[in-house]
Amino acid sequence: MTAKPGQFVWYDVMTTDVPAAQSFYEQVVGWKANDSGMPGQTYILLSAGSAMVGGVMPIPDEAKAMGAGPCWTGYIAVDDVDVTADRVKQSGGTVHRAPADIPGVGRFAVVADPHGAVFIVFKGAGEAPPTPAPGTPGTVGWHELRAGDGESDFAFYANLFGWTKLDAMDMGPMGKYQIFSTGDGHPTGGIMTKSADTPMPFWLYYFNVDAIDAAGARVKKAGGSVSDGPMEVPGGSWIVHCIDPQGAMFALVAPRK
Repeated sequence: MTAKPGQFVWYDVMTTDVPAAQSFYEQVVGWKANDSGMPGQTYILLSAGSAMVGGVMPIPDEAKAMGAGPCWTGYIAVDDVDVTADRVKQSGGTVHRAPADIPGVGRFAVVADPHGAVFIVFKGAGEAPPTPAPGTPGTVGWHELRAGDGESDFAFYANLFGWTKLDAMDMGPMGKYQIFSTGDGHPTGGIMTKSADTPMPFWLYYFNVDAIDAAGARVKKAGGSVSDGPMEVPGGSWIVHCIDPQGAMFALVAPRK
C-alpha cells in the first residue's frame, strides 16, 4: 500500500493472546479477521467490509525484552524509511527497530518521539487500496497523542512529516489540545501534554462505531473495560476510552450516544 507521506496508513495491536484479542475486536468493532498467511509468523488481518484496517500479532521477543506490553501502534507513510529513521534520531527520537523489509508488503522501522511515544514509519510496496469514507464503522476516526510535552512534540512531528496546526482548545488544568492535519487540511487528530499520572507518552487510536452506548456495552460484555466516558466532544461526537482484556488501550468514537 502507498499513501501520501505523513498520513496514517495502518494500525496493529501487539498482544499476549492473539486468538482472544481477535475475538474481542470482532465483537466490539465488527471487524472481520483473516490469517495473513505470512510464513513463520502469526499475523491476523482486520477488515472493515472490504477495507483492510490493521492487524493482530504476538508481542515480539525483542519488544518484550524492552518491556513492551499489549498496545496499539500506528504506521505513518514516508517516502524513504531509512532516511526518516535517521531524521528521527537527529531530532532527538529513538529507533527501536532498524529499517527492515516485510517481503511483498513494504519497509518499516519502529521509532519513538523524543519523549518516548512509539510509532512506525512505513513505505508500502504497492498501490494503496481505496480509502473508505470518513466515519465508516471499523475505520480509525481520530489519532491522539498523550505527549511528554505537547508543544515540542508537535514541532517534532511537524518537522518530520509536515503536519500543520488547526484549532486549539484550552482544556484548563489539562492544558492545550492542539488539533492537527496530516497535510490535506482536514483534522486528523489532537496532541496534548499527558497528565502527571500517565506513566508514559503514547498514541491513542479511536475506532469508528455506530453508537457509543451499544459499543461500550460490547466492550464490557467481551471482557474489556471502559476507563472513561461516554462523553460528548466538540462537533457532537461521542467517545469512550477502553482497555481490552489483555491490557491494550484504545478508544471508540460515534456520531450518537
